[in-house]
Amino acid sequence: MNPTRNDLKETVRKRMVDLLNVRLVELIDLGMQAKQAHWNVKGPSFIALHELFDQVAEAVEEAVDTVAERAVALGGTATGTVQFVNEQSELAPYPLKIKGGELHVKALSMALAACGARVRDAIETATKAGDLGTADVFTEVVRELDKYLWFVEAHAGAKD
Repeated sequence: MNPTRNDLKETVRKRMVDLLNVRLVELIDLGMQAKQAHWNVKGPSFIALHELFDQVAEAVEEAVDTVAERAVALGGTATGTVQFVNEQSELAPYPLKIKGGELHVKALSMALAACGARVRDAIETATKAGDLGTADVFTEVVRELDKYLWFVEAHAGAKD
C-alpha cells in the first residue's frame, strides 16, 4: 500500500483495494464484451444496436476509470492489464461467432446482469467495512449497469 493521509484504517483500505480490483477486472472485460457486440452485430436492428452497444462500452469505460481511481486514491494500485483481466475475470467468455442482434442482446444482457449482481454485493461489502466512499462508487456503477441492462433487454421484445 502506498502512503496516504486517508483516515480509513490500512486494513480496510487494503480490503477495499482488493475488492475494487476484482470489480475493475470484470468491468474491463464487460467493456470489451460490449465492444465485441458493437463491432460484430448484424441484422435488421443493426444501427440501433451498434450505437447502443457503443454507449454501453463508453459507460463501462467511465466506470472502469472511477473504480481504478478509487483504488489508487486509497493507496493501492489499479490492476487492469489485459493479461490480468484474462486471468481473473469472473464473467463468462463472450461468444465470438455470434452475429445476429438477438444473440448479442442475450449475451450482453447476461454479462451486464452478472456484473451488476457482483457490484451490488460489493456495495454491501464496502458498507459493512465502513467505507461509504467505496460503497458510493459501486452504487454509481451499478446504477449505470442497471440502466444499460434495461436498454439492452428492451431490444429482446416483450414476453407476456
